[in-house]
Amino acid sequence: SLNDHPYSINSGYLLFFETTLMGKTADLTVVQKTTIDTLHKEGKTQNVIAKEAGCSQSSVSKHINREAKRRKRCGRKKCTSNRNNRTLERIVKQNPFKNVGEIHKEWTAAGVSASRTTTHRRMQDMGFSCRIPCVKPLLNNRQRQKRLAWAKDKKDWTAAEWSKVMFSDESKFCISFGNQGPRVWRKRGEAHNPRCLRSSVKFPQSVMVWGAMSSAGVGPLCFLRSKVNAAVYQEVLEHFMLPAADQLYGDADFIFQQDLAPAHSAKTTSTWFKDHGIPVLNWPANSPDLNPIENLWGIVKRKMRYARPNNAEELKATIRATWALITPEQCHRLIDSMPRRIAAVIQAKGAPTKY
Repeated sequence: SLNDHPYSINSGYLLFFETTLMGKTADLTVVQKTTIDTLHKEGKTQNVIAKEAGCSQSSVSKHINREAKRRKRCGRKKCTSNRNNRTLERIVKQNPFKNVGEIHKEWTAAGVSASRTTTHRRMQDMGFSCRIPCVKPLLNNRQRQKRLAWAKDKKDWTAAEWSKVMFSDESKFCISFGNQGPRVWRKRGEAHNPRCLRSSVKFPQSVMVWGAMSSAGVGPLCFLRSKVNAAVYQEVLEHFMLPAADQLYGDADFIFQQDLAPAHSAKTTSTWFKDHGIPVLNWPANSPDLNPIENLWGIVKRKMRYARPNNAEELKATIRATWALITPEQCHRLIDSMPRRIAAVIQAKGAPTKY
């Protein structure tokens, strides 16, 4: 008979009992709801909650979603609309160097009723933070095009080829640290956005230093006592660059890198290199981001951050001691970054890069 079939009445009864017990057909009890809420706040998974509460996973999911929809937003309604906030964001992007007071004044002039505190809070909600702007050289269109052409010409150079280049540069060190200038409002990832950059200008410094580096390490420093003209620069090359080349390369061939400063590009300087049989790497103007020794100067200055020399001689001693701490591994890592620098210039179409 039908009742004698092994899967007829018994299996149907068990299926009904299981679904009722697991919460699929029956409403959840107060105890089950409390258990679900407690375990959900503890971060338990829905499967674990279902086992603990004695119901199905789908019941747990429905209860959690139902509670989330019931939950009302707390606090006072915002006094600015999305349109007002878009106006504020446009004002900040157009004038990123203005302070909060000036931005607030311009925002309220656009018809928005908000306090200065609200203005600041909305700017933070948008992701803006007040930061010291990165300083990059001002590049005209011709210089950008030359940088791009240079980068495309060198894009196939490997790190091994760049290790044959001796990079050089002068840097200025101050005894005291002055005002770092106005801050800029920007979002994460906008540090090198052209509208967030501050163009660099030259300030009088206490000490001017010449240095050189390769993937093998650093050469001796030269402290320049006077304005660097072609004659002074050639003395530096004779007494500091040649010893650095012997120290870093021995008898191996190398290419010398220098920027386009007047003393470097003078005809007599070019003649000096030809007479000594030293090839010079062609270099685009206003391109410190392509020279890894600039990063080395930055490392030295950061290490000297808390040093406060009282005079020029103490400053020189501090620079020498800090320069001596630079390891060949640091130099090697900087030289290895050259292919990435080239790629960054190409991607930026000749504009300044993060380096």
